[in-house]
Amino acid sequence: MTSEGLPDLRREPHPNPTPADERERVLADPGFGTHFTDHMFTMTWTEGRGWHDARLGPYGPITLSPAAAVLHYAQEIFEGMKAYRYPDGGIGLFRPEANARRLNISADRMAMPHLPEQWFIESIRELLSVDGDWVPAQEEASLYVRPYVFAAEQFLGVRPAKEYRYMVIASPAAAYFKGGPKPLTLWVSEDYNRAGPGGTGAAKAGGNYAASLLPQAEAIDHGCDQVVFLDAVEYKYVDELGGMNLFFVYENEQVLYTPQLGTILPGITRDAIFTLAAESGWEVRETKYSIDRWRNDAESGALTEAFACGTAAVITPVGTVKGRGGEFQIAGGEAGKFTMQLRQTILDIQHGRAADTHGWTMRVA
Repeated sequence: MTSEGLPDLRREPHPNPTPADERERVLADPGFGTHFTDHMFTMTWTEGRGWHDARLGPYGPITLSPAAAVLHYAQEIFEGMKAYRYPDGGIGLFRPEANARRLNISADRMAMPHLPEQWFIESIRELLSVDGDWVPAQEEASLYVRPYVFAAEQFLGVRPAKEYRYMVIASPAAAYFKGGPKPLTLWVSEDYNRAGPGGTGAAKAGGNYAASLLPQAEAIDHGCDQVVFLDAVEYKYVDELGGMNLFFVYENEQVLYTPQLGTILPGITRDAIFTLAAESGWEVRETKYSIDRWRNDAESGALTEAFACGTAAVITPVGTVKGRGGEFQIAGGEAGKFTMQLRQTILDIQHGRAADTHGWTMRVA
């Protein structure tokens, strides 16, 4: 292969693609992560040969050895991104090169091979070239794209694998919130951590999400939408949610605070917020932010808004925080003006309704 593209790609058409009327029925109410497009992209890496055997073919089951390393030692990383339907009918991506870079950062931490960024982007282009009709056109709907890499070598032993598989699948996704975003209620986990210093918190690895499932279930048991984790050293500073970054809005200071990187995932949406906030005259400070400060400033009114951000929900207001010590609300539990304006700005750029002055969008069809 060369960095110009995927010259050895094998394209295998689907023998029985989803009929147009059935596809439109799915797109009318796709939900999230339950329906998949007709095709998938695969490619293999082996020691001494590198990446090879690129294939665009029908979506379907994969064959793995029962001794495949991923099943025993969890060497697996992934990305989450979306394809958007533009007003003129075209299709675009939002900052795909940032996802490509982050995949390789995750690969470094998990002792896995790099995937050239251009090949990452070209694999997604190839999938969308045959499954572009699966990109919905409804307000805030999108096609969720999932690139991932896992250890496929057949062996039992604690070492990096010598064979990996890269795959891309896609799933149509409805608007995250029907009728508009509703402020989240969060549960503060005091028994579990998402990540610690030196751990895998900054990698987008499946194991991180597996570790969040029990505390997330605890959050739901307490009537909350999401769990918020504290640091693993002092159980004092806010880390992030099970799958989203956090920001704290101080309108009187024109400052946004957000937890510093290190043990948290460097979100693509999070990074875009830094740029958009600065353009609006706001300062963004990465710092340690304690749960006590969150409570005290919410109660005093110094904290005027709080929101979470991520690929799936874009930007979501946070209204209530619960924990063993009681609960508190931010701004009466209502969505804040700055939060909603920022959310709409990002959505308009992603969906091609506003000018992209940052070079964030990439038209692929």
